[in-house]
Amino acid sequence: MHCPFCDAEKESLKVIDSRTCEGGRAIRRRRECANCSKRFTTYERIEETLKLTVVKRDGRRVPWDRKKILAGLERACYKRTVPEAELARIVDETEEEAFKVHDREVTTTFIGEIVAEKLRRLDQVAYVRFASVHKQFKTLEELVDEAKAVIDAKRFEDPTQGRLFLEPPSPPGNGDSPTQGKRRGKPKPIEDDTHD
Repeated sequence: MHCPFCDAEKESLKVIDSRTCEGGRAIRRRRECANCSKRFTTYERIEETLKLTVVKRDGRRVPWDRKKILAGLERACYKRTVPEAELARIVDETEEEAFKVHDREVTTTFIGEIVAEKLRRLDQVAYVRFASVHKQFKTLEELVDEAKAVIDAKRFEDPTQGRLFLEPPSPPGNGDSPTQGKRRGKPKPIEDDTHD
């Protein structure tokens, strides 16, 4: 390998950052040339001799294509404020899970369930759009039922989940402890006042 800027030999190149990408099937490396101090990126990929085959609902078998998953996500997120990076992350995680769980073949149902769950957490409207295609709703009632299920599930989720570092901590005032109001040790018994 040579520096693409000054053509220095490999001995002059230093790796300054490495991370996995493409669902864990490639390594992205940032390199710096000691000769000209320029930086550039290289990718190491496994030569793919074993690919997953996707089994369609009608029994046809097609090669795995991450672009199809991304296209489906883009259709579901049309005119929604979902960053492209989030869609790419969903594709990467779906691909990683599919390659981890299945050796040679994976069903479209398996892929769709993974994508749907990740999309549900990201954008509820996009999820309902995606689910309407993936689950092949036949009636408007099925679509409405799915939307209601998403709304009901949201009500039971803890609203503070996932917000640990998003909100600044409240400064303690008047000598109060930051854990004021939180009990330690044995929980207080619940008093039942319905029998008065």
